[in-house]
Amino acid sequence: MCLGIPGRVVRMLEGYGNQLALVDVVGEQRKVNVGMLPEDVSLEPGDWIVIHMGFAMEKVDEAGAEKAMAGLEMMGRSRTADED
Repeated sequence: MCLGIPGRVVRMLEGYGNQLALVDVVGEQRKVNVGMLPEDVSLEPGDWIVIHMGFAMEKVDEAGAEKAMAGLEMMGRSRTADED
């Protein structure tokens, strides 16, 4: 798994060569380019993806999305939090 932000597909967007999806990222909807995913990967509403720099890098299951979010939260902790 790459370092990225997990998001849940809301819907695929019309046009754009079928390469844009509307994705919910922690309650905010964003347009994400899914063109870098392998051609055999299909996306439907509810699917989870890992996003880096506005591009979907991989499709993951819910457990993979939770793991990615936990890693991001852990990196955001201050150094003093580990000492308490």
